[in-house]
Amino acid sequence: MSETKKMALIASKGTLDWAYPPFILASAAAAMDMEVKIFFTFYGLPLLMPKFEPQVSPLGNPAMPMSMPFGPEWLQKMHFNIPNALMSNMPGFESMATQMMKKTFQKKGVATVEELRDLCLEVGVQFIACQMTMDVFGFEKKDFIEGIDYAGAVNFLDFAAEADIQLFI
Repeated sequence: MSETKKMALIASKGTLDWAYPPFILASAAAAMDMEVKIFFTFYGLPLLMPKFEPQVSPLGNPAMPMSMPFGPEWLQKMHFNIPNALMSNMPGFESMATQMMKKTFQKKGVATVEELRDLCLEVGVQFIACQMTMDVFGFEKKDFIEGIDYAGAVNFLDFAAEADIQLFI
């Protein structure tokens, strides 16, 4: 008789590109009948808010080539490596990059962050909001979606110590 596998994730970032991995991995693991808990801390905590607008910051991320989500096919296949100096000095670049990424996700049929988050809750993934981070940033329970737990690191680490998979995202 096999024991249920466990996966422990720490979600510490709230940008659009970093919001996807914890929800994708958690929903996939739950679909594989794993017990999954995600500990949301620091900048990952806003992912638990009912309404949030994660942005993508290409600044300082040279591995992020930009491509056009629209236009002729040849243009969409081109990747533009934009220098950091240009990104940091161009007003509105972050918003433009965010919209381009969202449009690309939509065009490729990728679920939104909110849809993935809801799916995780539906399949039994446990979300834990870091109480210390809530205190530091002045968040209250009413600021977050329903169906989540609130605890400190020790509570999560008890689970993570026994988990088969532990990931810091």
